[in-house]
Amino acid sequence: MKILTLLGLFSACFLANSINIENSAGQFFSSGHTNNWAVLVCTSRFWFNYRHVANTLSVYRSVKRLGIPDSHIVLMLADDMACNHRNPKPATVFSHKNMELNVYGDDVEVDYRGYEVTVENFLRVLTGRLPPSTPRSKRLLSDDRSNILIYLTGHGGNGFLKFQDSEEISNVELADAFEQMWQKRRYNELLFIIDTCQGASMYERFYSPNIMALASSQVGEDSLSHQPDLAIGVHLMDRYTFYMLEFLEDIHPASKTNMNDLFKVCPKSQCVSTPGHRTDLFLRDPGSVLITDFFGSVRKVELTMDAINLTDPIKQMEEDPVNGEEQKEVYSYADQLPVSEIIHQTNTLINPVTPDRDFD
Repeated sequence: MKILTLLGLFSACFLANSINIENSAGQFFSSGHTNNWAVLVCTSRFWFNYRHVANTLSVYRSVKRLGIPDSHIVLMLADDMACNHRNPKPATVFSHKNMELNVYGDDVEVDYRGYEVTVENFLRVLTGRLPPSTPRSKRLLSDDRSNILIYLTGHGGNGFLKFQDSEEISNVELADAFEQMWQKRRYNELLFIIDTCQGASMYERFYSPNIMALASSQVGEDSLSHQPDLAIGVHLMDRYTFYMLEFLEDIHPASKTNMNDLFKVCPKSQCVSTPGHRTDLFLRDPGSVLITDFFGSVRKVELTMDAINLTDPIKQMEEDPVNGEEQKEVYSYADQLPVSEIIHQTNTLINPVTPDRDFD
């Protein structure tokens, strides 16, 4: 009787685990994407717009931490705050007060900087209409299986976003660029996030499918800054991006947190402005869309039914003298590079020991 009870419990546990695995696999493949890309844009110049650069670099840090590599990130910074002569700590950009977190770091790869950050270049990156001489690092090489995160921050108004205080992109131009992307099969799903004044006006004209949009403020509202720093003399971040990144810090690559949770980030009591979102163009239920579908990265997996021995060393195949078969070329891992010996040899060549005698 006890054996039957144990078998019943074991069967129930096994069935529950199988259902969980099936549900997880179904949720993973429901998005239909096979790769992730991010386009992160700061459109503001000048020292007093320090926070916009910090906003963009903070999002850059989060998507890299969650698995999107630099090769799949297009980073556009309109000004170089790290090297600004007003920066009391050169080569740094901080996003938290008391200079706790340097988001510039040692491995930032800026693809478009300074006067390269223009409306024309931004639209060319989205639509793929770049000159043939443009390097891969400055291209958005997405396809119809790509989930793309587009983040914009800067100064804006009702229906426009300023680039470097010299030109503007309108919500109509942005909507048409996304339609070109859809027609040219350049994305599977697209998440658009904008942190600017009257940000919701920038997604009002969208009409292409599979786009989800978030904004830091409604039409007629300002998007406010956060965390003034007396040592640097400016605000370090904007409120919406600050609380969004605080939320993202708790996300890990296997997280099950969905987009509905992101919509609740920074309520009016924290942001002062009213964040908005638009999901009517998106085909899936936001509750079934994982945060990592856009902020993380899909990893390629090769499935095989063969058993693979991971313990035995790789052995050279010898020629069979009976059958006369030719020896096949076999590859194996080489020993680690003897760095210490190379350094020693280099020092010997630089400072050779000469014999204790005179030369003719």
